Parts: sequence; structure tokens; C-alpha cells
Amino acid sequence: MASMLKIAELGNAVLRSPAQPITNISSQSVQQLIDNLIHTATETNGVGIAAPQVSESIRLFIVASRPNLRYLHAPVMEPTPMINPQIVTFSAESEKGWEGCLSVPGMRGLVRRSREIEIVYTDRYGQQQQKVFTDFVARIIQHEVDHLDGKVFLDRVESTLDLMSDAEYHAQIVCG
Repeated sequence: MASMLKIAELGNAVLRSPAQPITNISSQSVQQLIDNLIHTATETNGVGIAAPQVSESIRLFIVASRPNLRYLHAPVMEPTPMINPQIVTFSAESEKGWEGCLSVPGMRGLVRRSREIEIVYTDRYGQQQQKVFTDFVARIIQHEVDHLDGKVFLDRVESTLDLMSDAEYHAQIVCG
């Protein structure tokens, strides 16, 4: 049975440390962490969550895009664990988009990201995957890879004018 995990918040050193590669994907601890991350993302209305966000400094994240209270227009996709991921190509075309983070509660920021990426990762069954993602899902993946590298979205905001509270984001952007 999956458990809800405690989210590490900005200021916790685990969020600023590069995560370590996973060597034993089939271990019960890694498989249970995957289930717990999926459960935690669902319960917190996250569209992605990285292991460092729950104080596990390993190279694993979940992409779990779906419409919810935090991201009303997110596309639907099955929760997808990505282990030891590496983005191999970034499109030249980029755009700014609003991001939030479970580890930075109450804040949103405009972040420039590539519109299309190609990523190589290992799935939870130990199979190598290579896929192309675009737009919102590409943004989620870039955000989560940053977590594995010890970065948060605030590091990519170009100006403090590109920040707002979650409450203002929902009042101005979502409900506009």
C-alpha cells in the first residue's frame, strides 16, 4: 500500500544537492518509493514530483500530468516514473510559462523552458526508454530534472517581476 510522504521545502539542503544514480531499480525500496511518489503527487495535486522533494537524494521522478486544482488545464497522462533520466536534446524554441512547486509552497514563477525535449530514462521495470515530449509535459520534465540537479524553479526566474503568490496566480491567470 502506498503512503503519503513529507515534502521537503525550500531551505532543506536535499533540494540543493545533486541526486545520486540508482543502481538497483528492482529493489523493494525503489519500487515502494515509486508507488509512494505517485500517491503523494496525486494527493497534493502535483503534476510531477522528484525523489529529492521527499528527502531521497536519488535520480528518480514521476510525471503525473492531469487536470487538478493547481493545474486546471494540464493534459492527462498515466503517472510515469523516470529513473536516471537524461535530456538528450532541447528544442531551440522556448517559451515562458507559469510554474509552481510542492517544495516552494504559495509561489508561482514565469520560467523559460524548451518547448520540446528528448529524454532517455529507465522505467520501473528496468527497460531503457527514449521519448520526445512537448509543451506542458516537457516543462514538467525539465522542472523535475532540475530537482535532480539541485535546482528549483526560482533559480530560472529571470526577474522578481515574474513571481506571484499562488492566490494571485489563481485570481489573475486562472480565473482572470
